[in-house]
Amino acid sequence: MIIAAWLVALFFAANIGASGTAASMGAAYGAGAVRKKWVALLLVAVAAFLGAVIGGGNVVKTIGSGIVPSHVITVEITVIILGAACLTLFGSNLFGVPLSTSEVTVGAVVGAGLAMGHVHYVHLLFIIAVWLVMPFLAMCIALGLGSLVRHVEPRLLRKAKGVVPILISLLVLAGCYEAFSAGMNNVANAVGPMVASGILTVHAGLYWGALFVSLGALTLGSKVLDTNAKKITKLSLMQGIVVSFTSATLVLIASLFGLPVPQTQATTMAIFGVGQSHVGSDIWRQGVVTHILKTWIVSPVTSLLVSHLLVDILVRNQYTALFIAVASVVVAFLYWSMRPRSRRVKVEEE
Repeated sequence: MIIAAWLVALFFAANIGASGTAASMGAAYGAGAVRKKWVALLLVAVAAFLGAVIGGGNVVKTIGSGIVPSHVITVEITVIILGAACLTLFGSNLFGVPLSTSEVTVGAVVGAGLAMGHVHYVHLLFIIAVWLVMPFLAMCIALGLGSLVRHVEPRLLRKAKGVVPILISLLVLAGCYEAFSAGMNNVANAVGPMVASGILTVHAGLYWGALFVSLGALTLGSKVLDTNAKKITKLSLMQGIVVSFTSATLVLIASLFGLPVPQTQATTMAIFGVGQSHVGSDIWRQGVVTHILKTWIVSPVTSLLVSHLLVDILVRNQYTALFIAVASVVVAFLYWSMRPRSRRVKVEEE
């Protein structure tokens, strides 16, 4: 079981590095500030490693004991939590539904805690409140800074010679800053349960988690970097700096307080805020808010259910939850199949 916990945790850490962490340099790479992909990924790997080692301890403690008492998280429960998080993320990739690693991990921890009858509800509610507030705070800050940039940047580029290289350097630094904050916050998702079960100390967990997050970003982050770069190429240099600086600062502050937060959502809403400052309220028609809200709900709830189900079956030898899950799937399928065909066709066309 200890070997299984190691394998799942390190695999999870590598995938965290390959997804959200690798995307940190998307603005700089997409804008051409960093022209070579391997250089962008190397910068991400180094910055994420430093962020995890220097400032990841508080979030590790929250994942390990702040949501569920540490004595509840045995080696077996650790494998279930990490397995449920990985399984949920793998399933979301198959169906093309983007999920937050922080929310998935917290959901898996809560699911195990509910199955065992131990959850710190006050801490959990505070974390959920931060999840709801932080992305919209990122949007508001980026909206204000974006409005300022919209007036300042054109004049600056026209009048000041040699300003472009300076902006390029600042954009690269902002990307490194974002990767640093991602390392601080995300490494706990992989090693927090390991620390709680006594397999690793906090110090060792930070180094092992940081190493594999960095390796994941360096070796597996190429496609994510390409995707993120293409999405943000419409941003100017200063707008890219605003987005990275805003989301990274909010995530760093959350990490100092030991709060696991979804950096991807903060970045998305920061881009949304900058876009609104540029094109106005028409950007609301893109449906990004609905997408964010769906992610908030789907990420933790799915992993919570999977974790709860696995604990019931593998630890408590109870199969009631399994029957309920199967029955729910059957009912949902029957409901969908019995809907009027015209309505189904309309939904599919939409």
